[in-house]
Amino acid sequence: MKHTSAKPSDLGFRMPAEFAPHARTWMMWPCRAEVWGDMGATRRAYAAVAHAIRDFEPLTMAVRLEDMVQAKSLLGSDIEIVEMPLDDSWARDAGPNFVVDADGNKAASLFRFNAWGGKYHPFDKDAAFGKRVAELSGVRTFTTGLFAEGGGVSVDGEGTILTTETCFPNANRNPDWSRAQITEELKAMLGGDKVIWLPGNADETETDGHVDGIAVFVAPGVVLIEGADDPTDPWRAIKLENIDTLSGQTDAKGRPIRMVMIPEAEESCAIGDRFCRSYVNSYFCNGGVVMPRYGTPRDGLAREIFQDIFPDRRVSMVDIADIAIGGGGIHCITQQEPE
Repeated sequence: MKHTSAKPSDLGFRMPAEFAPHARTWMMWPCRAEVWGDMGATRRAYAAVAHAIRDFEPLTMAVRLEDMVQAKSLLGSDIEIVEMPLDDSWARDAGPNFVVDADGNKAASLFRFNAWGGKYHPFDKDAAFGKRVAELSGVRTFTTGLFAEGGGVSVDGEGTILTTETCFPNANRNPDWSRAQITEELKAMLGGDKVIWLPGNADETETDGHVDGIAVFVAPGVVLIEGADDPTDPWRAIKLENIDTLSGQTDAKGRPIRMVMIPEAEESCAIGDRFCRSYVNSYFCNGGVVMPRYGTPRDGLAREIFQDIFPDRRVSMVDIADIAIGGGGIHCITQQEPE
């Protein structure tokens, strides 16, 4: 593995869409006690997500040495386990954003990581996680001075990047960067040609409105976005603003973006203030969609929406209450390595 000061876009690298073929999925075993009400329950839920993904593709779980025995007992023999120092368990945000070039060479774009604007301490081990994964994958790395997380972007693999105003421009991450500078750096690091800025969600204070709880590319020119049909939803105005901003937009290829609406799970399922009710926060893997099950009537509707979008994929549902309580969902705890 070699390090270079050039940017991925300079060398023809681009981040593939999540719905493109994967080589594997990376995850991090839960270990920050302050985040979880019941660590045992959360670890069982992580294992359930890992097994659901393993049905579709290889999966590697990073585990602290002191957690190895329990992890092996819950994960079994079909999931690869690598020993690694960790602070927390959100592979989407601490992990590398893999990019590929036209010849199929793979590399890792590494943003700086400060635990979502210094919300948790320490975070130095997680800040090194992306580099460690790149080393294990045997790929070159690209670095940047930008503080950012993988959950803050969605890409279509054809040059379009979706992100939010409330996240990377936040003073807790990049106080000295203008939005224009962040735009250019995202394009350089992810191989993009156009960045679409959604308003985001300033009221979602755990991540400051990561896009992966709001909207995601499901095909070139098609974005799945949280709908705003529920008049009792306290975030309805925020969701309408995101929908209005995306309405009429074109992607990097000039195609009009089509929106598919999906609800959030009912508020009745929430446990605590951080609880993630987003169905957008699902994961697309080889031949499958792994989505949350909250045990409410909207589960069935959300499943139908995913099945309509991906008729050739099998939709797998996993109970995630013991993950959602920590402020994230299935997408937050996974990171794809493309083929």
